[in-house]
Amino acid sequence: MAIYEYRCGTDGPFEITAALGAPPRSAACPACNRDGERIFSAPMLTTAPRAVVAAIDRAEKSRHEPEVVTSLPPATHRRATPVLPLTPTLRRLPRP
Repeated sequence: MAIYEYRCGTDGPFEITAALGAPPRSAACPACNRDGERIFSAPMLTTAPRAVVAAIDRAEKSRHEPEVVTSLPPATHRRATPVLPLTPTLRRLPRP
């Protein structure tokens, strides 16, 4: 389900919930029951997680003021991937 926004000529904007991708062209106003036309508005990005908002802000800033890298990031210790023992039938095969 998705929330779609409509505008009534008398009472102003109102929202309805409808199936995703299947909103009606007009909907009845809950206050006066007149038809309201669908309007398009910006998505609510304020409810996004802080990490997403920070990434969007950093991308916008780097468009005009690119960040300059002066050194490599610190190396992290990588753990070796555990290797399972070979089955007896596979032990006879040549190893790469």
